Amino acid sequence: MTSSTTAPSTIERAYELARSGEVPNLKLLKQQLKAEGCRAVDALLAPRNLSKHLDAICTAAFKPQTALTDAD
Repeated sequence: MTSSTTAPSTIERAYELARSGEVPNLKLLKQQLKAEGCRAVDALLAPRNLSKHLDAICTAAFKPQTALTDAD
């Protein structure tokens, strides 16, 4: 058996990004997915329960980059 790596689906990637703490909300999550070349982002993330869940994960996981260093 050989192992092949495939790109995650748009929804899988959306959850990865949401959990990563890189994006603060659904709007920016969608922008990032589109920038990465994901297809049908708006249509796939349109269901209300899915979009609300992703937005909640983004909000909970978001880590602002400006708070990384506090040298004083």
